[in-house]
Amino acid sequence: MDVRTRTLIATALVLGIAAGPTVARAAPAPAPGAVTARVSAGTAAPPLYTSPPDAAALRKAIAGVGADNKDATAALVRVGGTSGRWAGSSGVADVRTRRKAFEEARFRAGSVTKTFTAAVVLQLAAEGKVDLDRPVQQYLPGLLPSGPGGFEPISVRQLLNYTSGIPAAEGPGDSFEAQYAHRFDVVDPHALIAQAVSKGPEFRPGERQHYLNIDYTVLGVLIEKLTGASYEQALSARILRPLGLHGTSVPSRTENRIAGPHHHGYQAVAKPGAGTSLVDVTEWNSSSNWAAGDLISTTADLERFTEALFAGRVVPKAQLEEMFTVPAVTDFESGEDAVQTAGMKRFALADGTVVYGKTGSRFGYSTVIGGARDLSRTLVYSVNSTDAKGLDMNQVAYGIVAAAFAR
Repeated sequence: MDVRTRTLIATALVLGIAAGPTVARAAPAPAPGAVTARVSAGTAAPPLYTSPPDAAALRKAIAGVGADNKDATAALVRVGGTSGRWAGSSGVADVRTRRKAFEEARFRAGSVTKTFTAAVVLQLAAEGKVDLDRPVQQYLPGLLPSGPGGFEPISVRQLLNYTSGIPAAEGPGDSFEAQYAHRFDVVDPHALIAQAVSKGPEFRPGERQHYLNIDYTVLGVLIEKLTGASYEQALSARILRPLGLHGTSVPSRTENRIAGPHHHGYQAVAKPGAGTSLVDVTEWNSSSNWAAGDLISTTADLERFTEALFAGRVVPKAQLEEMFTVPAVTDFESGEDAVQTAGMKRFALADGTVVYGKTGSRFGYSTVIGGARDLSRTLVYSVNSTDAKGLDMNQVAYGIVAAAFAR
């Protein structure tokens, strides 16, 4: 189990999230290679949220964040939707200068990138340039070895919802120290794919769900093949420019810095003897994450994207159903019912409310986008967590989620 997966599971436990019986699910998984029948969750009526966000609770959730806070150095929050809006910030942009956090700051959005990647693939499906039920091997011949011990046909849809069975590529290690030592390494996505597939499949396509970056690395290569442009160019042309997301960018594969005004990210590390100190992790090459996790953005941009996406203005509504549909399989690691969709995740809150969204974590940065499908309540936050890849959900983030989705 990788660190990111453990973090997502821990988050679900802390929030009291479980797959609720009131949520529609896809039909039982068919034999490998067959087309999966899907049933989408319908829009709730009346709106899930009718009261404005609890401003006092939200202010309390981010109070005390700053240079001396053990959990987070900064927090940016935007709660929106038809029920009302609230925005706030706290903490510092830089613990050295103690410059105040600011709402326009850019940050690393981590796996929120996957939602953008999925949206581009679904746009291409709507345009007839890719068939979600066709094997990716037909579009990218030679990428996945076949034959004894090799890969059966894997549909594009199975890449989108993490049921491909392609294992993770090996990295420098899960520990912060191991990854920090290689933070400026430039990684080629084709090399990552080759390394991953050399291990053979984890399971037959469509049988289980395993949330891994590798599926979206393959989808990034697919986007380049289908568009004839780089992944970065395709994302910009199809989403960033049309929506006016001027604070959002995809860094080049050799770029280590965050362009433009931004918050610094920090990781708490143990000091000899006792206590911790903060290591600045702002400069980091993200090429190993690429189409799965290298986006840089702002809370305002992510809020605009989330609202446009849920409203059907990014992906046509027929294809958008993929983002609200969970395959009827079990999770590869936990054995519980799957919760991941194409580019997002279904959360059934303890009170029965169902919301959809995506988490993202890079060292120093924790991000969330999502909300009620009817757009009565949305949430976007960036928390500069001092242990963004830890097993437990950041306490500041927990307070934000609890306040934002209280009814």
